[in-house]
Amino acid sequence: MKLPSSVSVSRPGKASMKVLIAAASWASNISGIQRHAFNLVRCLLLRQEIAEVHLVVAPWQKDLVQAGGVPEDPRVSVHIAQMKTGSLGRNLWHYRELPRLTARLHIDVVHLSYPVPVAAAAFRCPTVVTLHDLYPYEIPENFGFPKYTFNRVILQHCLRGVDSIACVSDTTRRALQLYTPEIVWKKAVRIYNCVEVKPNCAAQPPIPGWQSEPFLLSVAQHRRNKNLPLLIRSFDSLVRPGRINPSMQLVIVGIKASQTCEIQRLVAASGLSRNVHFLEGLPEPELQWCYRHCAALVAPSITEGFGLPVAEALLAGCRVVCSDIPAHREIADGHCAFVELCGNAEQQLVEAILIVLEQPEKQPVALPQFSALTLAEQYVDLYRKLIASGIPVESRNVSASIEVPATEGQSL
Repeated sequence: MKLPSSVSVSRPGKASMKVLIAAASWASNISGIQRHAFNLVRCLLLRQEIAEVHLVVAPWQKDLVQAGGVPEDPRVSVHIAQMKTGSLGRNLWHYRELPRLTARLHIDVVHLSYPVPVAAAAFRCPTVVTLHDLYPYEIPENFGFPKYTFNRVILQHCLRGVDSIACVSDTTRRALQLYTPEIVWKKAVRIYNCVEVKPNCAAQPPIPGWQSEPFLLSVAQHRRNKNLPLLIRSFDSLVRPGRINPSMQLVIVGIKASQTCEIQRLVAASGLSRNVHFLEGLPEPELQWCYRHCAALVAPSITEGFGLPVAEALLAGCRVVCSDIPAHREIADGHCAFVELCGNAEQQLVEAILIVLEQPEKQPVALPQFSALTLAEQYVDLYRKLIASGIPVESRNVSASIEVPATEGQSL
């Protein structure tokens, strides 16, 4: 697989479907969106019906393809989208250039790995978007004002314009019904994220200066829904009075985001700089090393669309402490220590961690509903139905342009 060249190789037999996966985003390190897109490629390659998979990434993401474990396969073509940095450049490319690329490649189905502006009338094939969450509505603090308003507009525009919405969980599908009209949520199906046992594990630790100290692990972007300040305060309440091993470390794996400065200030003010490690952009083998060597995974999120780290931790045999939210229950009910985020959440999280650390090591949990084989069948079945339906462009419920209405009491 060469970058940025394109290869179009068909396979004999049933292979006839050409799928384009749009994965270009702002992140220059591996994030959940890229991992989903790369997993989607792996799933589709398991099916004989798939003749070609065209993966589109941004110029600053071309090195992520190999690091993300995209297989070497003659059916896979990687395209580097010539887009400008910044949200305006990315949005314009998706709106103007993606339909042209799709037409040039004679694509049968376009799969957007997350919501982006969609010029629906410009596509001559079905379009699908993966919906990970409804954060612009559920936790607008992730984006701040006025960004969350624009995120809501783009989200609604995309959901109205595509032909199908693949929700990563029943939790996300239920949230979709709260924030969109029936004509939108009726297009939704639930297809879980792909989560499987990863055989490759790094031989060397990714933690700088690690000397076999025990550590708690959190895999989370620095965003408000991840609730990392609560985790740091709870870790401080464990370490400072000596309630756990004084050499215990906290490893947070995730890309920097809106809450990074606040989190770093909290760590410094607590005097935990030597105990807390921030890592980002870990390739899969190093992430697997973290799962397999941690004392426990802790996921205190306020809200999630899926909860990928919890699923990955269970597959790796981790002890898991997580918030008692619908997405975590859907994935891990019966396998984790759940903490309610009400009352004295910090004390509850502290007590849950102490209890889990006293438990014997766990065995890996089988999660067949997230397997590539299962999901590949669901994706191909969805694509087949969309192609067979022959949805006319004129019937799509979408405006010709994106309008940004001013919310009551707000000016844009």
